Amino acid sequence: MLLLPESRRYLFRQPFGVLCPDMNCVLPLIEGKVVYTVGDVVTHHLIQQGIVPAIAIIDGHTRREPCNRSPAVFRKRCGARNPAGTLTGELRNTLDAAVGDPDTEVLIMVDGEEDLAVIPLILSAPEGVVVLYGQPGEGVVVCDVNEAAKEKAIALLSCFVEDEKDLLPG
Repeated sequence: MLLLPESRRYLFRQPFGVLCPDMNCVLPLIEGKVVYTVGDVVTHHLIQQGIVPAIAIIDGHTRREPCNRSPAVFRKRCGARNPAGTLTGELRNTLDAAVGDPDTEVLIMVDGEEDLAVIPLILSAPEGVVVLYGQPGEGVVVCDVNEAAKEKAIALLSCFVEDEKDLLPG
């Protein structure tokens, strides 16, 4: 399991793409593209617009409060454990499997927190996909998956450290 140290969390506050104030601003930017979402609210608002993301990652919370907007429109559902401030191998494997299953819409329900899933999702996603996620209090971030986005994701991933207690048996 990879852990994001408190001392490096400030690096993740900048939007990882174009910040839009609302979904109406987002729609022209995603037209005709495959879309992945991270976050309960963003996923909910996109579905309200009649667009089902190819992959949606939610945790049942928004701003640490329960969010009862679990969408029922996905053909396939799976889960992954991912405690707050971490990226687990389980989550990364689940993302890889979802990306490798292009014939269906996949909902990944995270037990823990999904916020940092943007990073491995961008690394797993094929170029040309668009990843949407919420920037709390500001709007929706639109990230076009391309070589530059993948390089930035690799740089951000390097901020994590291996959680040694996860390596202990038992």
